[in-house]
Amino acid sequence: MNVSRLGRAAVVAAVAAVALSSCAANEGGSTAPSESASSLSGTINAAGASSQGSAQEAWVAAFQTENPDVTINYDPSGSGAGREAFIAGGVDFAGSDSFLNDDELAGTFAACAPDTKAIDLPVYISPIAVIYNVEGVDELNLDAATLAKIFKGEITTWNDPAIASLNPGATLPAANITAVHRSDDSGTTKNFADYLNQNAPEAWDQKPSDTFPYQAGEGAQGTSGVVDAVTNGVNTIGYADASRAGDLGVANIKVGDEFVGYTAEAAAAVVAESPLVEGREANDLAIALDRKTTDPSHYPLVLVSYAIVCQEYADAEQGELVKNYVGYLASEAGQATAAEQAGSAPLSSELADKVAAALESVK
Repeated sequence: MNVSRLGRAAVVAAVAAVALSSCAANEGGSTAPSESASSLSGTINAAGASSQGSAQEAWVAAFQTENPDVTINYDPSGSGAGREAFIAGGVDFAGSDSFLNDDELAGTFAACAPDTKAIDLPVYISPIAVIYNVEGVDELNLDAATLAKIFKGEITTWNDPAIASLNPGATLPAANITAVHRSDDSGTTKNFADYLNQNAPEAWDQKPSDTFPYQAGEGAQGTSGVVDAVTNGVNTIGYADASRAGDLGVANIKVGDEFVGYTAEAAAAVVAESPLVEGREANDLAIALDRKTTDPSHYPLVLVSYAIVCQEYADAEQGELVKNYVGYLASEAGQATAAEQAGSAPLSSELADKVAAALESVK
């Protein structure tokens, strides 16, 4: 594969970043590893979705404890950067809140065996929280159309009639809205945009993509950048993986005739009822999320984050190492660890079985 300048930059950046991030991942605890019969050894370098950051920290610690001769470095550089680095061969797998698109699948993958492709395996399900920081506003209701207009810059003040009508009795300030979006290519952005496009296509008229499509608001790098900007700003609103919402206000979104907050269970319900994307490899488990539910027990503003791996690795030993680690992520133990540490929704048993079956084909 000929690697472009951009590709080379991605490889260099990814390798440098995972080398730096390994310090935190590999020195994260003082507990000595338990005795292990594991025969696995080697290093896995990975990069991608910052939404997976908290889960990956917990996954890495647990897996390395059970497999003390394995080192795992995960750089939460963003979904787009992770996919780019994986395609160019800079990392062994990518974490991504967006599955590989048709153009990416039509290309080649430097880490994979010749004439083979990569596949998308769901490992992390989480609600996306609409976070806000507005003095005097302890509860906020928003529907998809109003949310879309806020982030497009068409609704610019907190006491706008569209917001006020959804929040009767609330004291909304006559203050300008600062809407914070991701400045980097982000699967969280694509999921957020997909929710708005499916539910308010007249307001959000751009095709969902990893790149924020409008010249409005304020951009911030990564999940942590958005959270920091909302936290440290005034009259701010943003979107982020729910595990990172912290003490910020979180808006309720309209589902059917009710306004609902997120729960892991409500997010998982949407995923369970959504079909796989058609026309892909048998072991590719990309999910076409149906966000138009009117069932208030569901939370349609949800992301599915994937481990993108080779169907067959050019280096079979490295493939076996990745296969074991990703298998742990999707296992009952791995999902329980992510749920405890990041508040994610465990994969359903049916989806977990599909991931396990797909991994059996990885070489």
